[in-house]
Amino acid sequence: MCSPKRITDSMTTHVEILMPGDLNGYGRLFGGRLMQWIDVVAGVVARRHSGCEVTTASVDHLEFQAAAFENDTIAMEGRITYVGRTSMEVRVDTFVESLGGERRRVNRAYLVMVALDPHTHKPTPVPSLLLEKEEDFAEWEAGTLRAKTRKARRG
Repeated sequence: MCSPKRITDSMTTHVEILMPGDLNGYGRLFGGRLMQWIDVVAGVVARRHSGCEVTTASVDHLEFQAAAFENDTIAMEGRITYVGRTSMEVRVDTFVESLGGERRRVNRAYLVMVALDPHTHKPTPVPSLLLEKEEDFAEWEAGTLRAKTRKARRG
C-alpha cells in the first residue's frame, strides 16, 4: 500500500481572467465553463494525491453563491477532503479576486475522483490521508457522511 499523504501534498490553485467567451447571455460566468475548470482542478488534485490517472465519478455538490463578470479574476483552490479505498473526494472553492487581493467565494463544489490502474484502467487503491489541522478533521467527518449518502443513493 502507498504511504499516507498530507492534504498540502496535492493542493492545487488555478487562476483565470474572465473573457467574453466565458460568459452566458446575461454577461455572467457561464456555469458550464466553471464546471469544466472545477473538473480540471479536481483532476489535478486527485492525480497528485494518487499518483495515477483519474476519472470523475460524481459531482455531488455544486453551489453557486454569487455571480462573476467579464474581466473578473477567478481563483480556484482544490484540496482532498476524504479518501476511500480507490476514490478521493475533492473540494474546489472558487473565488472572485479583486485587484487588491481580497477574495469573495462564488462557488464550492465536491467531486469524487477514482484512481485508475495504468494497465487495466480499473479502480486502484489510493494513499490514505494524514489529517493535521482541526479543519482537516472536520472536513473528513463531513466527507464520511457524504460518502455514506452517495453509497445509499447507489442502492
